[in-house]
Amino acid sequence: MSSFLFAVPDELAAASSSLTSLGSSIREARVAAAGSTTSIVAAAEDEVSAAVARLFGGYAQQFQALGAQASLFHDQFVQALNGGGFLYAATEAASASPLQAAASAAAGVQDAINTPVQQFTGRPLFGPGTNGAPGTGQAGGPGGWLWGNGGDGGSGTPGTATSPAGGSGGPVGRHSCSARAVTAGPVGPPMRAAARPAVPEATVVQAG
Repeated sequence: MSSFLFAVPDELAAASSSLTSLGSSIREARVAAAGSTTSIVAAAEDEVSAAVARLFGGYAQQFQALGAQASLFHDQFVQALNGGGFLYAATEAASASPLQAAASAAAGVQDAINTPVQQFTGRPLFGPGTNGAPGTGQAGGPGGWLWGNGGDGGSGTPGTATSPAGGSGGPVGRHSCSARAVTAGPVGPPMRAAARPAVPEATVVQAG
């Protein structure tokens, strides 16, 4: 279930502008360092120097590849943040609409921001984690990076005492608990009444 998000469009726009500037600075620094790090000239003509140059050059190429992926994620996050601000502003403008429409728009804002973060990091930026499916013993999902409770662990499979722990909460949120699976024991044999000891018959003696 989606939770509600309260935000200010002007603050979202300011955050988006700051992130855009930061992303541009990081991208410029990465491009400037590419030429001098990916093509390192060997210090000498021996095999050891050539191997060292190839080693550091390989690390530099991996850094450039990771930097390109980070830039792509950054751009998608900024786009989601801008879209969230526009959606939230539209929701405020249509505040006279039914509450159901407003709730749907707010959920769209949250999904627009959380979707890229969930895709690249495995957990949302904010909001609760997903609950484990009942009867599977599945662990609950972690809460948001900023805030959000961890999801509850699913109930254990038959024959087990407990399921894995719930998901971890965000910086502001609680760590959820696990759900227990209760399994009844086998039915024992029916109880029988204890047999009473036999009473000996009395002997009658006649007086002579």
